[in-house]
Amino acid sequence: MATAVLDFEINQLPAEITGLDRYQHALILLRFRRCPMGRVTLPVIKGRIEGTDLRSAAINACDSALPDAWLRDFLGWSEMDPLATLPTATVAVCTRNRPDDLHRCLDALTQLPDLGQEILVVDSCSTGDVTRQVVDQFPTVRYIREDRPGLNIARNRALREARHSIVAFCDDDAVPDPGWLNGLLRNFADPLVLCVTGLTMPLELETEAQEWFERYSPFSRGFQRRVYDRRSCHPLAAGRVGAGANMALRRTVLEAVGPFDEALDAGTPTQSGGDTEIFSRILAQGYRIVYDPIALSWHRHRRTWEELRQTLYGYGVGTYAYWTRKLLLEHEMGVFWVAYLWFRHDQFPALVRTLLRRPESVPFDLLMAEIQGCFAGPRAYLRSRSTTQA
Repeated sequence: MATAVLDFEINQLPAEITGLDRYQHALILLRFRRCPMGRVTLPVIKGRIEGTDLRSAAINACDSALPDAWLRDFLGWSEMDPLATLPTATVAVCTRNRPDDLHRCLDALTQLPDLGQEILVVDSCSTGDVTRQVVDQFPTVRYIREDRPGLNIARNRALREARHSIVAFCDDDAVPDPGWLNGLLRNFADPLVLCVTGLTMPLELETEAQEWFERYSPFSRGFQRRVYDRRSCHPLAAGRVGAGANMALRRTVLEAVGPFDEALDAGTPTQSGGDTEIFSRILAQGYRIVYDPIALSWHRHRRTWEELRQTLYGYGVGTYAYWTRKLLLEHEMGVFWVAYLWFRHDQFPALVRTLLRRPESVPFDLLMAEIQGCFAGPRAYLRSRSTTQA
């Protein structure tokens, strides 16, 4: 049985939710004035969720944030300067061989409110002409072909080709919410902010693999806006600030901290880690990163179990590849301590719970895929770096 993904305003909750016969549970995003406030998962009984159960769970999920949001709305207070002028953005989608996902993504992007943005697709050497054909269906979208494989290569190309001062990156398998771009851009009034990340929710939870991804390795970083610098977030723990599936960067990041490391992330032996690595450099060099849940995007997680295993293996590879880079190029000895803490406080307890067959424990093959990826990470980075520098 799958999980329904629903979206409600907390002050407009229905008397009951029906028509959920296919689902065992429902994951519900709760908003106030379109601002995400929390999430709750409820059981579906005979295709229905009672309104009383929904309201009780919603109040509990948002109990700390809701009174503050109501007060701010009543008094007209805002964290942002209402008179501040938003910068103009290039929205970049880096893609390879995903025509169906890309079409859905571009359909959503072209319907965003007009803030003067351009939409740019960087085709990371897709097979044939299928990606170009999808882009041709959207006349306002600009297409660029990048013949070198690698997500970070495509990201760097987008930063160089962008016509505007901010580059907002949206994954091709994501669907941005109508307020997504505004939610990112509103945070760039501070000149020390080089990067903004947003809330990423699952687009669907139709398969067991998608449900386990959302349980074990979700993109969400919570429902409170946070400003990170090197005092509040150690650069080696930069993964907590957000995910590359939903981020925006100033184009000046190229001069301020350097480009994305092209030996990292999808399309290379390292498979991931490119976003976390540049977050780390931004923090280490004294700049700030803002996480703002108003910048909401919906991500389609991998649907099959094998895709999930490969994704978690890739996360393990990418994390240790990124730490290998920190050790080799920046002589950051703290990577050993961070790796120990991750194993001691996350991976090892999860493995024990699985071996003891505790309820809700992570499947053994998923844990082992991630751990095996960790062991492969250092060698993958060395191999990838030798290839990109050849």
